[in-house]
Amino acid sequence: QVQLVESGGGLVQSGGSLRLSCAASGSIFSLVVMGWYRQAPGKQRELVADITSDGNTNYADSVKGRFTISRDVKNMVYLQMNSLKPEDTAVYYCNAVRISGQRSWGQGTQVTVSS
Repeated sequence: QVQLVESGGGLVQSGGSLRLSCAASGSIFSLVVMGWYRQAPGKQRELVADITSDGNTNYADSVKGRFTISRDVKNMVYLQMNSLKPEDTAVYYCNAVRISGQRSWGQGTQVTVSS
């Protein structure tokens, strides 16, 4: 099992920046992908960005050039969000996938961007 704890959400004005952090614990040796998803009210959860264990990244088109995902050698994954827009408002969830295919989710952190 993998446990994930997010931090760093909050309220920011349009054009501002936030950095989300996610700490993984448990069976972290078997993680192959870590990433961030978001869910806005009335919408489905969507992928924001993810990063593989060898550093390959993948971004949603809506955040390319504004968000950057990174991962340290231990158990942390980060999402640097710049030039935030009101449409980025959502609950952001950390996600981890083990080599077995098992997925784990964090509890979510609210990001609100005011116009």
